[in-house]
Amino acid sequence: MESQEPKVTSSTLMPFKYSNRVLLTTILEGGDDEMLLLGKTVVVGGWVKSSKEVKKEPVSPQPAAADAFPASSGHKDVSCVEILQTRIPFFRTIIWVLGGSASSPAVREKLESLIPKPPPPSTLFLQINDGSCVSSLQVVIDTAIASVSAGQILPTGTSILAQGVLGKPSAHGKQTIELKAEIILHVGTVEQDKYPLSRKKLPLDILRDYSHIRPRTTTVASVTRIRSELDFATHTFFRNHGFLHVQMPIITTTDSEGFSEKFQVTTLLGKTSKKEEPVGVSDADGISLETAKAAIEEKSRLVEQLKRSDSNREALATALQDLRKTNELAQQIEAREKSKPVTALKPDIVNFNEDFFGRQSYLTVSGRLHLESYACALGHVYSFGSRFRADKTMSNKYAAEMWTVEVEMAFTKLEDAMKCAEDYFKFLCRWILDNCSEDMKFVSKRIDKTVVHRLEYLISSSYEKISYREAVEILRKVTDKAFETQLQWGVPLTAEHLSYLADDHYRRPVIIYDYPKAVKPFYVRLNNDGKTVAAFEMVLPKVSLNFSSEVKNTFKQIFSGTPKVFCFRLVIKMDKWYADWNSDYRQSK
Repeated sequence: MESQEPKVTSSTLMPFKYSNRVLLTTILEGGDDEMLLLGKTVVVGGWVKSSKEVKKEPVSPQPAAADAFPASSGHKDVSCVEILQTRIPFFRTIIWVLGGSASSPAVREKLESLIPKPPPPSTLFLQINDGSCVSSLQVVIDTAIASVSAGQILPTGTSILAQGVLGKPSAHGKQTIELKAEIILHVGTVEQDKYPLSRKKLPLDILRDYSHIRPRTTTVASVTRIRSELDFATHTFFRNHGFLHVQMPIITTTDSEGFSEKFQVTTLLGKTSKKEEPVGVSDADGISLETAKAAIEEKSRLVEQLKRSDSNREALATALQDLRKTNELAQQIEAREKSKPVTALKPDIVNFNEDFFGRQSYLTVSGRLHLESYACALGHVYSFGSRFRADKTMSNKYAAEMWTVEVEMAFTKLEDAMKCAEDYFKFLCRWILDNCSEDMKFVSKRIDKTVVHRLEYLISSSYEKISYREAVEILRKVTDKAFETQLQWGVPLTAEHLSYLADDHYRRPVIIYDYPKAVKPFYVRLNNDGKTVAAFEMVLPKVSLNFSSEVKNTFKQIFSGTPKVFCFRLVIKMDKWYADWNSDYRQSK
């Protein structure tokens, strides 16, 4: 359907600055002002989440001379279908004259079949959403007023742009306001059979195959809006407290931790070399035949479970389609492995002097080394961006790419850093409750019923601060639970240890400080006891570890003769600029 130019009358609603469209959140989440919007003409846009059609009894037209050519009181845009509908009595008269009263019924029937018959009138009820809020707006379309094809606009996923008047709902229900459409400005159609969201209650893992449509699900949309608010809250908190935001490089030649698995960045792969060794296709592609076969077994079990339950035919059809695709992938991998192997370069024979950067480069694991140099020049700084780790862990708390907030403060004690972490987290919790109330209602209803109560508790509660020694003593006295890792001094606290302290023992956030020097990086400042270092971790109930921090040594303190230094000598050599800056600047400071 071709787009038309909308005409919006003046109203108290302010449209989006870069469009004449009014966001649904200004209509549906306006609070008590919602009733003041009744009678206002607006333009709204979105995609159809659900719809229904109510047929109306057709009204036969009354032919009249005045109706055949109505006088126009003003300019009004009409469609070709509307013009033809007003000319139907005129066409019937011509056919009657040409056919004559004595003509055969077959002739008259053939002539009348040439007249375009108007579609039967109906009322369309659409629930549309534009992504600005959880709620959807009901759009009522009378096909006798706004000419539109029901087959085009009713399918789930159809995009529409409509102009109409806001009014009270015609029927009692959850809706408190609706739009009575006068003009349909644009319709973006979809193929209903191929549109995945036409099926109800699709699992999120199935939607991984439809990444371009996944944001239209209420769950992903709510999480995205909450995440956006968290980003804004992070910048707001640190800006309000005098921090400067510094962007850290994503591609780097340094490793701030010295022992992490890194993603290598290179332009040499695929280039020919005199020394080449055959590598299987499955290794090069990263998907082995064994992995594909294991996925087939898992998906086959899911199909059998769905067949036995016979409760969700759509989910069964989706699972069968997924299983078929996995079988095809396994066949392709098996066929390619039997064919001639491809060649790839081994890292030990790669000359990185010919690479783009002239040396080995990686996706950054952490920006702390770069950020620390800014802290010693600018005071309090922070960075917020992507960090990458090539660690194949099965935990759902870690991913290959994670967005991390890193903070560096000059002339600050460990107690100040703990206070900053506590205030920052409480600020985030309060911001979400104040600015994402509707999204949090959805999360409470569909995902976690206690999430709002937990956030309120985290804001109001005081955080328990204990040393590593106190934490070990508490865990050793536990008799009603057996830990997988035997706890003794110098052993890192595992997730189950931290979870027990926050969830079972204190039942509130816990900050653990003064860790043994053996479990923390080499650059953390050694305490006066010679056994512990100035570092802390903040543990939250239900989510385990959340914040960690440490006070760093000066360069001369790092090279004080401790054995740990020699393990990281290669890293220090690569980061000579860091060593030079650390010794010179901090000595002068």
